[in-house]
Amino acid sequence: MRQLAHRFLERQGMTTVFGNPGSNELPFLAQLPSSFRYVLGLHEGAVLGMADGFAQVTGRPVLVNLHAASGSGNAMGALTNAVAARTPLVVVAGQQVRSAIGVEANLANVDATSLMKPLVGWAGEPATATDVPRALAQATFEAELQRRPTYLSVPYDDWDAPADENAAAVLDRRVARAAMPSGEQAEWLVERVRTATSPVLVLGGDIDTAGLFGAAVGLAERLGGPVWAAPSQFRLPFPNRHPLFRGVLPAGIRPVSEAFEGHDLVLVLGAPVFRYHEHLPGSYLPAGTTLLQVTEDAAAAARAPMGEALVADPGAVIALLTEALAEQPGQPRQPRQPGQAGSYQPVPEPATAPEAATHPEQVFAALRDVMPAETSYVVESTSTNAAWWRQMDLRHPGSYFFPAAGGLGFGIPAAVGIALGRPDRPVVGVIGDGSANYGITALWTAAQLRIPVTFVLLRNGTYGALRWFAGLLGTPDVPGLDVPGIDFTRIAEGYGVPARHVAGAEELRAALAEPVDGPRLLQIDTALTTPS
Repeated sequence: MRQLAHRFLERQGMTTVFGNPGSNELPFLAQLPSSFRYVLGLHEGAVLGMADGFAQVTGRPVLVNLHAASGSGNAMGALTNAVAARTPLVVVAGQQVRSAIGVEANLANVDATSLMKPLVGWAGEPATATDVPRALAQATFEAELQRRPTYLSVPYDDWDAPADENAAAVLDRRVARAAMPSGEQAEWLVERVRTATSPVLVLGGDIDTAGLFGAAVGLAERLGGPVWAAPSQFRLPFPNRHPLFRGVLPAGIRPVSEAFEGHDLVLVLGAPVFRYHEHLPGSYLPAGTTLLQVTEDAAAAARAPMGEALVADPGAVIALLTEALAEQPGQPRQPRQPGQAGSYQPVPEPATAPEAATHPEQVFAALRDVMPAETSYVVESTSTNAAWWRQMDLRHPGSYFFPAAGGLGFGIPAAVGIALGRPDRPVVGVIGDGSANYGITALWTAAQLRIPVTFVLLRNGTYGALRWFAGLLGTPDVPGLDVPGIDFTRIAEGYGVPARHVAGAEELRAALAEPVDGPRLLQIDTALTTPS
């Protein structure tokens, strides 16, 4: 059974396995073919975060190997980010031998299929050993079709069981999905957009995930109206200094509605409607404004509280609308020309801090000026969000990654996974000192594999985003908001990553300009700022 599973995974291109094994997993990993690469993480949260980053940039399902209930539980925080990012992960966990499950022997995962629900899109445990290959195939195809993690628990004695005559049928299976609008739907969609007098475009992270960054720019320039990124954005779907870009929508009902004032149509592509965060109640939409959502995610379409939805491939819809609007005679909205000289918004001078610490805007200005334009940034410094968008100029797809569910511990592991999956582009992890502790063990993996990733660690000694939220909620006296006295350079060096403390923005610029031959960590003390 084991050899058949390995062959299936190889045919699916799933030969990079992220894991932290326990005793139940060893029989699956035995005799792993030389074509496979096993990426070891020291904690399951970091393992899943690395796999999340790797799958996001490769666009393919990725196998995650975890240990029974305990290892699966350790990974659940990171799993929330993968679910919100719609990352196709196949989590395979070892189970006790079949005869030991019922008596709840040690390391038995009792009711294993319920453990990861409702996070995963599908969970299963083979009813018999002969069903293992089919169940593994289902977990893989469910992850690919749903764009959501799946979970498979396999009793470890199943891997040594012989395969029956039908088991090999899974090797040649292929499952594909297409979601083109029908002729009637296409006519309705084009008419809605054509007749809008003041449309606004809202783009979600799925646009970047699907490789539609450039196509979205073409559609926006044809429409000629403002473009927003959907709230709680985890990928950047549009150049952030493009003249049509207005920024990331605020994550509250009232401010989102206020952003749509004066527009008769809100066209949402590749995003839920909407992932609010701050409780700021109000009307969903201004009077006279209608909303049309296009998404592949049927669940997102079903749960939206307003508007009309079309479950379809956003790429097909973008192509349809771009072509239809190009053919429109007498179009009142004048399309802009991409790449027009001087068309991109200028970057303001970075703010400075009154105290000795460096302002985060100075850090981000250094990254913008020194790092190559095609750098991929993994950002997990939530209190510096406003400073980040004021200073960065991101014009390439795959330039921005953020924990999709807001769960800390994504940044360092995801940066490792992204650098592993995309070795042709520089990768920088922009990490706050509060969040760094959640995924710090991924530094060891980066050191062992000599992955050329740069970590810029902003140290302000506090959970800055929580301090901001405490002000919003009127709870300024809560405990547990400070994390002073941590020297991440010493921690990084202990894991084998060269690290140094830089004293200010100019020293940071000089350090960033040095050649990279493996991972490095640059720690800089920064002034406390707020997310907005």
